[in-house]
Amino acid sequence: MAESKVRKAAAPKAEPAVTKAAAKKAAAEKPAAKKAAAEKPASRPAVRPRKPESHLAMVRRARRINRELAELYPYAHPELDFENPFQLLVATVLSAQTTDLRVNQTTPALFAAYPTPEDMAAANPEELEEIIRPTGFFRNKAKALIGLSVALRDEFGGEVPGRLADLVTLPGVGRKTANVVLGNAFGVPGITVDTHFGRLARRFGWTAEEDPVKVEAAVAEIFPKSEWTMLSHRVVFHGRRICHSQKPACGACPIAPLCPAYGEGVTDPEQARKLLKYEMGGQPGQRLKPPADFPGEAAARADAAAHHGQVADLAVGA
Repeated sequence: MAESKVRKAAAPKAEPAVTKAAAKKAAAEKPAAKKAAAEKPASRPAVRPRKPESHLAMVRRARRINRELAELYPYAHPELDFENPFQLLVATVLSAQTTDLRVNQTTPALFAAYPTPEDMAAANPEELEEIIRPTGFFRNKAKALIGLSVALRDEFGGEVPGRLADLVTLPGVGRKTANVVLGNAFGVPGITVDTHFGRLARRFGWTAEEDPVKVEAAVAEIFPKSEWTMLSHRVVFHGRRICHSQKPACGACPIAPLCPAYGEGVTDPEQARKLLKYEMGGQPGQRLKPPADFPGEAAARADAAAHHGQVADLAVGA
């Protein structure tokens, strides 16, 4: 009798009907949950943040980018046609808010009519406007061209000055235009910060500045003076052909491994190649090769030769 009581006490109690129903419902829901999980698209892996870059590492990377661009664009040059400093000055003023191709199609008639500062200073504004109309903003540009021509005639003896401080006093001439003229007509090193150069300098991580003068100062600290003019041409070439403003062709960019902004544009190689813009030979006013021995290129070559000579001298001395 005592044994039967113990057995009764040890016997498990029957589970309530509610608990059994809940367990049955949970068991039925498990396959549905697994199916839903399988159908849910996998989340993308988190992008690992880039490691902070020291200033020295940035400088080394920047100079390597310049070397890569030099190999990519060995023919980099000023894409405006000119035969003397005055023509380059005028062409650069006209190039604002238009293409170099359009300027090159316009300047032959312009310089045929007004070959010297004295001629352009005496130009009839309406006749000048009509010639340069294709470049856009022709009234403002005509006013600037006549103004700078008068200044050249009256203050500089009809010659384009070879100093930045003098050039920026001319109507319509800022630091960008002055550096274009100095670097390519006089062989004086200068950094030309146009929209392409500023955009790429920020994408390359050389500076975060937006102001062109501050961009120029920041980049000038990274590169030796002898590289400034040709660096400007290379960066502008790259910005026009591959690293576009709206749709950079990241997947077809030879310097992508060195670029912190890789991925801002199309990364698929086939799609990126469709975005590339190359020079179109055969169009009037479009030149694929630089003028013979333009000062910017000659100065860069001479400086490079001198540098190699110094290295050789050091090696011999050692």
